[in-house]
Amino acid sequence: MGLLLLLTYSLLSCYLQAGGVVTAQPQILFTIRDITLSIEPSNDVTRDTNVTLRCQAMVSSSGEEALSREYTIFKDGKTVYTKTSSSSEDLVYPLPQARVSNSGKYKCKINIEGKQLTSSAQKLIVTGLSRPLLHLNNGVVSEGEELTAKCTAPGETGSIFFYFYEDSTEILERQVSSNQAEAKLRLSKVGIHKIHCDYTVLVTPDSFKSEGSNTITVSVKELSITPVLEIFPQYKIYEGDQLTISCSITNFRYKPENIQLFLSQGTKLLSIGESKVNHSMVALAKDPGEFECGLEMGTLVKAATKTVSVTELFSVPTLTMSPAEVFQKDDMTLTCRSESYASERLSKEDLTYTLDPPESPLTPKGTGVFSGRALLYDFNYTCVARAKGIVKHSKTMTVRPKVSVSIPKILVVGRAVLHQSFKILCQSDIGSLPINYTLLKDYAEVSTISIKLPFQQALFTVTITHPAEISKFMCEAKNRKHKEAPLSKKLNATVIVPLTHPTLTVIPDVAEISEGDHLFLICGVDGTPPVTFNWYRVGNPQSLHSTTSNMNHSNYQVPFLSKEHADKYYCEAVNYANNVVRSDLVIIEVRMALWKKVLIGGFCLLAGAVLVVVLVLCFKSKRGKREAASELSVKPSSPKSDDSLTVTLTHDTEVFNADTVRVDKAAVSVWSKRPPESADEEESSLESNEPDVEYTEVVHPQPADPERAPLRKGTDTVYSELQNSPHGAADHHDYQGSVEYAELNGEQPEINHHHPEVNNYQDLPEPVD
Repeated sequence: MGLLLLLTYSLLSCYLQAGGVVTAQPQILFTIRDITLSIEPSNDVTRDTNVTLRCQAMVSSSGEEALSREYTIFKDGKTVYTKTSSSSEDLVYPLPQARVSNSGKYKCKINIEGKQLTSSAQKLIVTGLSRPLLHLNNGVVSEGEELTAKCTAPGETGSIFFYFYEDSTEILERQVSSNQAEAKLRLSKVGIHKIHCDYTVLVTPDSFKSEGSNTITVSVKELSITPVLEIFPQYKIYEGDQLTISCSITNFRYKPENIQLFLSQGTKLLSIGESKVNHSMVALAKDPGEFECGLEMGTLVKAATKTVSVTELFSVPTLTMSPAEVFQKDDMTLTCRSESYASERLSKEDLTYTLDPPESPLTPKGTGVFSGRALLYDFNYTCVARAKGIVKHSKTMTVRPKVSVSIPKILVVGRAVLHQSFKILCQSDIGSLPINYTLLKDYAEVSTISIKLPFQQALFTVTITHPAEISKFMCEAKNRKHKEAPLSKKLNATVIVPLTHPTLTVIPDVAEISEGDHLFLICGVDGTPPVTFNWYRVGNPQSLHSTTSNMNHSNYQVPFLSKEHADKYYCEAVNYANNVVRSDLVIIEVRMALWKKVLIGGFCLLAGAVLVVVLVLCFKSKRGKREAASELSVKPSSPKSDDSLTVTLTHDTEVFNADTVRVDKAAVSVWSKRPPESADEEESSLESNEPDVEYTEVVHPQPADPERAPLRKGTDTVYSELQNSPHGAADHHDYQGSVEYAELNGEQPEINHHHPEVNNYQDLPEPVD
């Protein structure tokens, strides 16, 4: 705990000594809006033009304090100039007296506190090169003497290649970073030579070549020293003969330590010496026949050459095999022979042949003949021929015993679909190529395919019309002659039968579908499963339901049907045959639910009952009004006649017009005898002992014609009281009376209503005048 406190105290002390709380400096906000690079006076200039690269940056900041700007100039991706400045002025990079080496693509980059922005590239092209100058240290040299040459490109810079020419042939190249190059030249032949130079300035990826320099003539003098080559024997040299070769010098007038002799055969150095070299060897036909004696004295090199023809003692042996193709454990024979030999120097019996390696499984059966059984693996054989110390080897023969083809397998690639083409593959696990595969159907050849490369396959295209045909195919494989070819088993594969006869079954029956039911749409097909089923609603391309079944049918359930489910439905099905089949449309009509029907029926019955009650009440109400009218008070009046009278209202359509009541004829009301027509009235007369009084209203509206007089003056309604006999006829003798009653205007509106009872009197007799 004490250690922790001590550590805390030390940290606080250091903090306080460092100045306590540090006051944060206000941060300047800025943004680099753009940066551009321009080349002045232009992008294409000639040599010695003063060129300026101007880098201009647009920077926006929030304060007045200057920002530190770091500028970088790039040429072809490499930094050539860097400068840091606090000024907002443009960065200027001068290229005084521009040279071709200044050509290239330039970019400018600005960096302010980690924010960077690079301009687009600008290409500068400088044309024009100065003419090179050539200088030699000597105009006359001896054979083999070196010559110093210097080529200069005045005023040029950059990476420069200098080229030196002898008689217009390039003999030397130098690459330097300066504008001059020096080279040591050794002229090839004795005589007069013309020397010049030129140069090329390399500006990646381009190069610029100068014109040729001045030409200088050089004279080369010959030296009297020469090499001499001698070979013995000179003619009819055979393999095995001894050769003697001598290399020496003529016109020797120099110190031996300055001279070196080399004796070589082709690229092989045989011997080396100072004044003379001798060498002995056995002549071989396979060796190069060209010998060279070379002399080197300082930079001087001279050589003498000769070619020797060596006759072959016997030719290189060849190794052959019989038969040309051999299978594992088959008998085979190797024969070794030299096709030619020098009979003047060698007899046929002098040649011997052996096989290499010695542990070869083959045994000799004669001169150069070896027999045995082929191995189970590859083996290398070499024939060795020997005669008079000369040994020659044949080319190595690799015997690769072939492998007999195994019993082939037969299978279907992909799926076998009825009435559609499909592929059958025949393949053996082992067997050397080429292999001939033959497809058989009922043991009859259908087709043959030869496989010559490892990646090839024997694929046969066939079509069947019945599933049972698939088992009639077999495969035969053969890779060797005169041998019975093995047969495969019969093809065993599933045949995909395309779908047919799609049906869409509805449960419950279409005529019995009601709201709230569970609907089952069962889609069925004929064909090979698995089958993918899709159910659709007409007008909706989106599948309602999709499922894959291993049976030939499947169902889609729609629970709790409503009126919205009424529509046309269909289903589609597809299997591995990829033929889509569609069922016929099924029209689904959703009927009203039973409880709704019962509810509506009950409501209708209730409404009917209410209506009947209302009609009965209305009828009774109107009848009560009539009975109340009969109880009105009346006063008697003397009759105008002794006859019992009946008031009969004659009317037609015009009289009972609901709006205007008019009298059709002059006589509106007449008196006549009334016949007993109403059964109700008869029953009423029988029930009462008193005479029945009946009132008949006769309406007397204002006449339509002013010339017509009203029926009665001062009255609107006339009531007549009649006394009927018990038998329904008026008794004119027992009771005669007439009552005239004037109805007040307050009761008149009832006259305008059309009462059904009025129609009961449409059959009354015609009025009597």
